[in-house]
Amino acid sequence: MADHDVIVIGAGFTGLTAATDLIAAGLDVIVVEARNRVGGRVESEYLSNGTRIDTGGQFLCRDMTHLLETAQRHGARTVFSYVDGEQSYRPAIPHEQGDAIWDGLEQLRERMRSVDLTDPAFTGLTVGQWIDRQTDMSSDVTASFRRLVKGLWCRAPEDVALAYLVSNDRRITNIYPELEMFLGDTMHALADRLAAGLGDRLRLSAPATSITIMEDEVEVDVEGRALTAGHVIIAVPPVMARRIEISPPLPAELAKALAAWEPGCAIKLQIGYRTPFWRDKGLSGSVMWSDPQGIYACDASHDDYFGIVVFLGGPLASEWHKRPQEELANFVTSELGTALRGVGHKPVSICIRDWVNDAWSDGAYSDVITDLEATDAEAVLLEGLPRLRFACSELSPSFPGYIEGAIVAGKQAARSIPRRRE
Repeated sequence: MADHDVIVIGAGFTGLTAATDLIAAGLDVIVVEARNRVGGRVESEYLSNGTRIDTGGQFLCRDMTHLLETAQRHGARTVFSYVDGEQSYRPAIPHEQGDAIWDGLEQLRERMRSVDLTDPAFTGLTVGQWIDRQTDMSSDVTASFRRLVKGLWCRAPEDVALAYLVSNDRRITNIYPELEMFLGDTMHALADRLAAGLGDRLRLSAPATSITIMEDEVEVDVEGRALTAGHVIIAVPPVMARRIEISPPLPAELAKALAAWEPGCAIKLQIGYRTPFWRDKGLSGSVMWSDPQGIYACDASHDDYFGIVVFLGGPLASEWHKRPQEELANFVTSELGTALRGVGHKPVSICIRDWVNDAWSDGAYSDVITDLEATDAEAVLLEGLPRLRFACSELSPSFPGYIEGAIVAGKQAARSIPRRRE
């Protein structure tokens, strides 16, 4: 007889949500997590003054209803991002020009979303190749679209399959800005609260190395110890899931679907200041770079903490990953000083989280499909096997790549597990 009804591999928001829902349904569940903490791509750090800041996933908006409900249920405090004032551009351009580029970018993004993926003209294209075909758009707009892909999907457009990006972006359906708000006591604290409800059903520093699928149960090897269950949910990103040895070998179609992905490349910085000096100058703290591509900043202040969060994505993050973090800090603070007219305002804290080649996620914010022939990879992974389910934000029917998507994916996985027969 199996040790448990379900083993969940991974204690990010997907795994925590799936486990919580299954336990509420009366199933015997255990969660194994390779890291010594929960949260996955959500994590935090304490500054020297005791302030806790998110170094991973952080933001949400009112359209992300499952995440909001989870936050409210656990008493988490939401803080609206500061947005009053003008946006800054690097290199500097007139705001009218910036607004025109943004309008063109939105039009081009809608054009991409409306692509008919059954049309052979779009078969086997990368996003970069599709952008090259948009010759009726200005070079400023197409360059801005390339920047969007690098910054949001954290890969070069030449890497990403067009069919994947079209499907992915159609599922990002927010009306309110994606960076509309965050949690005052960090998103990671919310993950901690979810984990607290699992009690001794959660095991940290317990990487699953292999899975053996048998007729009546599944065996998971966790650091040399065999655990058995009727069902297993692999609640980690595809790149991490394929590191787990599975026997018998996965069917060819499923193996191909799992191999279709590559990790995103992202670095996040939190730069703290004594005062929000940019507000006195009529600036919002939001900074958009056209050169180099793949960097964006916004105000992340709350309570007594005044800070700017800076995101680097795609090839730019890969380049900086190879260089000393001190150089990166100097580059970013110099750029912010110019963009926010704050030359002379020195940071009081600098926190850098490099997610490139991370040990247990291999990247952020999301894995992306780079195999141009893997047009059904997501559907195949969601189908899984009778006793083995794949679940992660990447596969979510809504907000893939976001914390909201992770929660939706966890609920979806939980629903796929048969309930006990009385």
